[in-house]
Amino acid sequence: MPARPVSLFTIVFLFAIFAAFLLVIRYFYHPASTPAFVSSAENLPKEMQWKADRNSRRRTLDEARAADAKKASTYGWIDQKAGVVQLPIERAMELTAQKYGAKQ
Repeated sequence: MPARPVSLFTIVFLFAIFAAFLLVIRYFYHPASTPAFVSSAENLPKEMQWKADRNSRRRTLDEARAADAKKASTYGWIDQKAGVVQLPIERAMELTAQKYGAKQ
C-alpha cells in the first residue's frame, strides 16, 4: 500500500524541524571553556574552602578515605552505654558466619 501524501508531508515537515533545531544548536550553543568552579579559597566560606581547587579537594578526599579505612580496620566504641562496638570488617564477617552458619 503506497504512503499517503499527508504522511509524506508530515515526515518531511518533521525532518525540516529537526534540521532547523540542529542548525540553531550549532550556531547558538557554545560550551563554556572555563572550569565549572573557579574561585579562590579567600572568597569562600570556611566550610566550603575544601572546594577551592583540585589539590584541596584531593587532600580532603584522601583524609576522608584514611578516616574510613581506620574505622574499617580498628576496634572501638560507638555507644558504650548501649554496648555498640566498632569491629574490623574481617572480624565482623567471621562472627556473622559463626552466628548464622551454626543454624544450618
